[in-house]
Amino acid sequence: MREIRKPGDLPAAKDETGRGVPGVGTIRHPPPVICHAVPRQELTMADLPPVELLVCVKCRREMDIPEGGTRPGAALHAQLADRTMPEGVTLRAVECLSNCSSGCSVAVRGGPHRWTYVYGNLMEGRDADMVVEGIGKYAATTDGLVPWRERPEHFRKNCIARIPPQEF
Repeated sequence: MREIRKPGDLPAAKDETGRGVPGVGTIRHPPPVICHAVPRQELTMADLPPVELLVCVKCRREMDIPEGGTRPGAALHAQLADRTMPEGVTLRAVECLSNCSSGCSVAVRGGPHRWTYVYGNLMEGRDADMVVEGIGKYAATTDGLVPWRERPEHFRKNCIARIPPQEF
């Protein structure tokens, strides 16, 4: 009886007894590589650098600002400066976060072990307390990951970017 081969079948080499020869015409897979994760050193809050809240003060929210008028981003920064920041949080003004189409923007970072976030669509006069609340929750983490349901709703829906930590 003639052997029927299907497309893609490799011809197998046979020895004098008619059995296949190992390693010829067969695919040999290397043994699996077992990777062991290197345990990450547990960090405590005391080990971490302070958190920086960066506020874009050049934000115009795509509106015309009268000569000498206050830009929305500068107004948001001023309102945040009037509030008490959570422990370990430093407020800083920055010239531009290049997020002009998404209204007032802030970024929060906390050193090489925490994720960095950029949030947009903030409104001066409305969102300063919410920003302080959200940054306080971020500052209470060692990795910058605040559980989804614990974040202020605005942060859940207006996260522009999430950047991995340098020590990822």
